[in-house]
Amino acid sequence: MWKLRQGQTPAQVYAAPGNPGIAALAQCLPIDPSNLEALTHAASELSVDFTIVGPEAPLVSGLVDIFRARGLRIFGPSQAAAEIEGSKVFAKQLMASHEIPTAPFEVFTESSEALRYIRDAGRPLVIKADGLAAGKGVVVTEVRAEAERAVFDFMVARKFGSAGARILIEERLQGYEASVIALVGPGGIVPLLPAQDYKRALEDDRGPNTGGMGAIAPGMIPLSVAAEVVETIIEPAVAVMADEGRPYCGVLYAGVMVTDDGPKALEFNCRFGDPETQAILPLLESDLAETIVDLLDGGTPRLSWIPGSAACVVIASRGYPGPIETGHPISGLGDVDDAIVFHAGTAISHGRLVTAGGRVLNLVGRAETLAEAADRAYSAISHIHFEAMHFRTDIGRRSLVVGRRTELAATTEGNR
Repeated sequence: MWKLRQGQTPAQVYAAPGNPGIAALAQCLPIDPSNLEALTHAASELSVDFTIVGPEAPLVSGLVDIFRARGLRIFGPSQAAAEIEGSKVFAKQLMASHEIPTAPFEVFTESSEALRYIRDAGRPLVIKADGLAAGKGVVVTEVRAEAERAVFDFMVARKFGSAGARILIEERLQGYEASVIALVGPGGIVPLLPAQDYKRALEDDRGPNTGGMGAIAPGMIPLSVAAEVVETIIEPAVAVMADEGRPYCGVLYAGVMVTDDGPKALEFNCRFGDPETQAILPLLESDLAETIVDLLDGGTPRLSWIPGSAACVVIASRGYPGPIETGHPISGLGDVDDAIVFHAGTAISHGRLVTAGGRVLNLVGRAETLAEAADRAYSAISHIHFEAMHFRTDIGRRSLVVGRRTELAATTEGNR
């Protein structure tokens, strides 16, 4: 939303349902994102020129199909195309059958068979729930007991409901992670600056996997690697989807592990990734709304970027990604003047801003160097307080891999 207000955007922007941060930028509509009919009715009644879908659940439920059937313009994948995120099994089988590089894997629908496989494997594994789990349905294990516990949580205790009825068990790859997000339309594929996120809850990549505790952009990714991700993972995935009658339009996020054998796909998302997007878009000089309209019209927009780096630090509620408390008053935002504040899990209660989720705020610093960008984000955080506040202290302060900013910019010069 913040980026849509930076350029030559429409006079009126709406958000459903929005939050207190978005309310300063757009008119918020009290509509549950799962209420597809209400969203469609609102877009029609308000004569909205085009819609961008943020969360994955409405996409997987078919919101784009309904909008298109009503003649409403929307940027996002159809329900059939959104299955690339809605089902990890579908995505992995698509990759395996079309030689898109990824880790070896097996699919299980019975917990007893999964546990037997784990006992026989004798190596580190990654356990993934097949369906949507709000970014929490992946467990990276070190020892057998962790893998067995994940199978129990997903398939027996049903920690994520039906999302864990079927699971993937895949080989744990060694390397460093990177994220490449691309805008896809009739005119082709336009990659954004690459990024890298920090998934573990605690410093030095300890603790459970989360939806993301921070991100840096453009990330320390060499030119050759960023280009290879586009050429060997994103472009083939888009081509395969078209061949299978699931033409892709919208945002396609590829999470990859860069190994000694090159980048391998870990997952696809069918929307902007969080918190990588909060680090990427503040560096985008081009008008995002114009870029998307150009893509929908069959154009091949070229993007321009602000020199420098960005670091996004997530402030979470203590206990995230597990049980948390909400409703704690938040103070100090008015004292932040050298960073961008993006709201996530916030709400207004009795006239005060309070916590309302696991990830509460995103603080983004921009500067010529990554170190300076991180310092700005953390300086801003020093002004903010709420009870049970938690954040990592190493975002942007730990090198992931050496790369050059000038090389990275070259990977985003329009359509490849």
